[in-house]
Amino acid sequence: MDIYVARQPIFKRDKKILGYELLFRDGSSSFFTGEDGNIATSKVLSNSFFSIGIESITGKSPAFINFTRDLLLKQAPHLFPKENLAVEILEDTMPEEDVIKACQELSKKGYTIALDDFFYRSGMKPLIAIADIIKFDFRSTPVEKIKRDIERFSRYNIKFLAEKVETNEEFQTALEIGCEYFQGYFFSKPETIKGKDISSAQINLLGIMAEANRRDFQFDKVEAIISRDVAISYKLLRYINSAFYRRAATVSSIKQAMLLLGENGIRSFLSLIAMIKLGKNKPDELIRSSIIRAKFCEFLGEKRNSGMDTSELFTLGLFSSIDAILDDTMENLMGRLPLSDDIKDALIHKGGRLNDYLGLTVSYEKGDWEGVSKFSDQITVNDRELPQYFLKAINWADAIV
Repeated sequence: MDIYVARQPIFKRDKKILGYELLFRDGSSSFFTGEDGNIATSKVLSNSFFSIGIESITGKSPAFINFTRDLLLKQAPHLFPKENLAVEILEDTMPEEDVIKACQELSKKGYTIALDDFFYRSGMKPLIAIADIIKFDFRSTPVEKIKRDIERFSRYNIKFLAEKVETNEEFQTALEIGCEYFQGYFFSKPETIKGKDISSAQINLLGIMAEANRRDFQFDKVEAIISRDVAISYKLLRYINSAFYRRAATVSSIKQAMLLLGENGIRSFLSLIAMIKLGKNKPDELIRSSIIRAKFCEFLGEKRNSGMDTSELFTLGLFSSIDAILDDTMENLMGRLPLSDDIKDALIHKGGRLNDYLGLTVSYEKGDWEGVSKFSDQITVNDRELPQYFLKAINWADAIV
């Protein structure tokens, strides 16, 4: 049985990670099975905690997972560590006496209780009194109603979470009305465009990226760039000796590390390090997402045996959020980098022969299973392999960031 698990980040006010909501589908029937919530949630719990290992998906952050009424009454959440799990109560769960009792027991044991897609109705106050977090859907609930509910329930010891926040303007609005937590991809879009200037330090980093991605790659010149930068040298040696590679002997020289990584590996490494430095004032998740996309795109090219340039696919994924990282237009930034026309076409116009690879990667990242199915068909990739690509990309990103 194949389980497709994606994750959506949940942020605190400072844009640091609070946790991840896990999004999933059974992959045996083009991602859509029609099975009930009890079976679906049971599968994601079993696979995430027992088979895959929750740390591989969410690191040290808790997983926010939906629980049906039946699973609550069967005390299913008690099987999992409270440090790794936030229990989301589905919006259609009625606040009946047995449900309230089950939630009270979870709360007493230290589990985080979140009310998902909150819409106030009669009889909900006992659940509200237990809850740690109330989640409001910014797409389906008017902001004024959310504001009224926050004011109404502010006397409870509750944090308010705005979900499906897609723009920085929505993030600012959610902040202003009293939300503490935020879920969505607002962090992956530019905050400002007009009049944006790029600093000299950022231009230097873009220059490193440009050198790394030159078609006439010059090994000695790149080695000199790395050797004269202590921070980059340190990160290279830490990376080549990380658990991801599991080497028997420690690599201690820059040249040896470069030889082991090879031309494409060095291209990727320098681009990654420059990207991390460019995004130092941005949420860590934005950089992590770019790195995961890069590796996921690369895996798609490798496993499909399509003859595609996997380093080009890696670069495509890595630069897919450069506009948000530098708060500039993609067109302007692409004009400063010597990337291929195919990469620029995909990033600027969402077209060309590489776009389906990025489309599949972004769809999987967001748990857009309909998009995953569509793009998988278009590039004829074996969709059963996607979960392992995603998890390997996460693990690889953890070795970098």
